[in-house]
Amino acid sequence: MRFPPAFLDEIRDRVPISQVIGQRVAWDRKKTNTSRGDYWACCPFHGEKSPSFHCEDKKGRYHCFGCSVSGDHFKFLTELDGMSFPEAVEKIAEMAGVPMPVRDEREERREKERASLTDVMEMATAFFQERLQSADGAKARAYLRDRGLTPATQQSFRLGYAPDSRNALKEHLAAKGVPKADIEACGLVRHGDDIPVSYDWFRDRIMFPIPDSRGKIIAFGGRALAPDALAKYMNSPETELFHKGNVLYNFARARKALAKGGTVIAVEGYMDVIALAQAGFENAVAPLGTALTENQLELLWRMAPEPVLCFDGDKAGLKAAWRAADLALPAVQPGRSARFAILPEGKDPDDLVKAEGPEAFRAVLADARPLVDLLWMRETAGGVFDTPERRAELGKTLRELTSRIRDESTRYHYQQEMREREQSFFGSKRGLRQGRQDGGRPGERGQGKPAPGGQFAKGGSGRIAITESLGQSALVKRGGEGMSVREATIIVALVNHPALIDENFAHVEFLDLVNSDLRKLHAAILDAMAHDAADERGAVIATIERAGCGGIWERAVELIKRARQWPALETAALDDARDAFNQAMHLQRSARTLHRELKQAQAALDADPSDENFRHLVEIQAQFNDVQATEALIEGFGVSSGRVGRV
Repeated sequence: MRFPPAFLDEIRDRVPISQVIGQRVAWDRKKTNTSRGDYWACCPFHGEKSPSFHCEDKKGRYHCFGCSVSGDHFKFLTELDGMSFPEAVEKIAEMAGVPMPVRDEREERREKERASLTDVMEMATAFFQERLQSADGAKARAYLRDRGLTPATQQSFRLGYAPDSRNALKEHLAAKGVPKADIEACGLVRHGDDIPVSYDWFRDRIMFPIPDSRGKIIAFGGRALAPDALAKYMNSPETELFHKGNVLYNFARARKALAKGGTVIAVEGYMDVIALAQAGFENAVAPLGTALTENQLELLWRMAPEPVLCFDGDKAGLKAAWRAADLALPAVQPGRSARFAILPEGKDPDDLVKAEGPEAFRAVLADARPLVDLLWMRETAGGVFDTPERRAELGKTLRELTSRIRDESTRYHYQQEMREREQSFFGSKRGLRQGRQDGGRPGERGQGKPAPGGQFAKGGSGRIAITESLGQSALVKRGGEGMSVREATIIVALVNHPALIDENFAHVEFLDLVNSDLRKLHAAILDAMAHDAADERGAVIATIERAGCGGIWERAVELIKRARQWPALETAALDDARDAFNQAMHLQRSARTLHRELKQAQAALDADPSDENFRHLVEIQAQFNDVQATEALIEGFGVSSGRVGRV
């Protein structure tokens, strides 16, 4: 029986090759890296004492560096277990949970027809490529040149041009002996009972060939050159070869690129994929002009356990991110999730790498947030929860969201995460009530037992569970010297907008900073104030340079850029800078006050382990959680002065 290539690809993609081989070998613990899908063992094909047999899930291949055997899932079973090829296919299909195809003569004929149709699509691709380089394609070449695509990139993605003609492609294919029915079956012409003479589907458009998972061209996307075209972008119609919701643009190339490491990046359009590939990001794919579908999400998960979904930095991009989050949520499970990267407002990946280079896009990827962060931001950003009813409504919404997760274990952990965020978000009183449920002291989870992920602080006959976030914070850590975004925002805003120095003279003079480098910049600002040189930005920066702090200043500005705290930068309006400065100062004063109170409360509890001292320490911890939650909203996906923060 001849198996359709698409069926073989599907079951290979669904079953990691390590799962097949792992039934016959013991993986070497020292050399194996399961998180990367990289496995080593002693070769089952020849006797050896040290592991030289290697398999890699991303490639779906194995190779022995001792005896040189290599192959895929099917070859392993046929050569090691002596199975016939159909038996090997049946076993992999069973592991994948995919039914075996029933032998169907009509289906086999269709498979042959599909093979012939891909030949026609290859001929059409070559035609479009040739026309791009002809006199007809001058306008198209100019457009691609203006978009910054090099000839090598154009050739790599096989870009082409469909001439402004009703029958140029149709006549070209007919002259090569392609039957009319095949041209129509490929979706290359418009035809039907109401169309007396068929005509070319694509006219006067930049052509983007769309390959399948094996690299065979199955469809086209076309970008109009005429400014008055009804559709800027259009795809081939649905055909025997092409089902738009089941295909990701650049899938085959991106999957191959993943062998070098990293994860797959899903962006919104053809040009984004191509521009990123030219900038060195070869692992990008895109849906075909529509919102991400379930089948496309499955394709992403076949490529990587945690794809990064990247969306444009506008309202439409944010809405697309919400839709993708809702689509992914029911299917998340251990080893299967997603991260979300939102670009600066008004930018798409093509714009960003062209204007600011690959490093700017790497920074966006580094800031990608997990699915749980995106859901929390959506439900809380801009919300007002000043009544019990509104808080109860938020809790109900979060419970309904997490209940959609099909995997029981993942659903439990999402529910727990949302409860903890909600408790932290709403402050101390609610946290204290939660802590009493087990009959112990407020905030205590039993005698001598820490909260999950937490650490101990001594106190009384038992111990108080201090949350992990508090334990890792600058409020508890001694001598923490990391430059915080909050403190950097204050200093950078003052230097870039010297009017704030005069407006906040008393606060600036006695500013309490943790970071020693930022204290040096603060000293330079005070020096500028003392010499009447704090009225304009250049004079303040000159004072910083004379103090030998130019490098510190550059690091602080770079931190602000990475954190997307744009109101502190020189280009921001003074009103925006003032809002950011006041917000940061409020948080700074709260944090420093809590730091002092926390030390005092700890000392009091050590001296007198009473319930009153215990409750006081827990209340300070809860107040810190409030400050931390507010700061997380501002610095991440949150709200600043009623606006959704830049991500």
